[in-house]
Amino acid sequence: MRDLRRLPLLGLLLAASGLCWAGPDLALREQEIQQCRPEDIVTWGDGQDRPALASPLLLAYSHAGAPAWFTPAQVLATLERAAQSWSRCGVASRVSLLQPGQALPPGGVFVQWSEIGSAGNFGLANLSRRSLVMNPAMFALLRERKPNYPAEQTLQMVVSHEMGHFFGLMAHSRRCIDVTSYYSDGKGGECQVADRALLKAFGEYRSVLPTACDIERCRRANIPPHP
Repeated sequence: MRDLRRLPLLGLLLAASGLCWAGPDLALREQEIQQCRPEDIVTWGDGQDRPALASPLLLAYSHAGAPAWFTPAQVLATLERAAQSWSRCGVASRVSLLQPGQALPPGGVFVQWSEIGSAGNFGLANLSRRSLVMNPAMFALLRERKPNYPAEQTLQMVVSHEMGHFFGLMAHSRRCIDVTSYYSDGKGGECQVADRALLKAFGEYRSVLPTACDIERCRRANIPPHP
């Protein structure tokens, strides 16, 4: 199993014209986020879910190298929202801000900004190194190409997606709405959605936080084994 999990969002985000919040469309999208039927849990088969890296899961954030338009408090709040949302599956978590020179807590996940460490992606989870890396260059490019695009929503989505791997979701969802999803496998395969017209109605259809199906998969991955 590969530890590096990629989030191929650049082309989708740069092609987006913005979010369209049409009433009926928004209602159907919200329904997909909140509801999870057994048949809705589908993945691309690119990994095997497993228990979280640790419980409680400790995430320590360093603001060094962050884009100037993101404040430490803003990024920390983004991490806390993602961690609290994922913790609904039964895995406790805690987020802290690392001060300059402060050591990483034992067993913690190092959340940082690094163009090299992200390997050209918006974000990258490396379980073996216990690091969640965000790419400042990608966010700079997004700001350059789409200055009016809500970058804080992209940050939330990237953080939520990558954090999900540390909570045990190693396979990517094939449901377009799930934060752990990707839209296409590059080989003609496409994600699943209630109405494909919705993908055009929204600049970014994917949820910025874990959906009901993301949480259900996390619960299943972290069920204690029977004695």
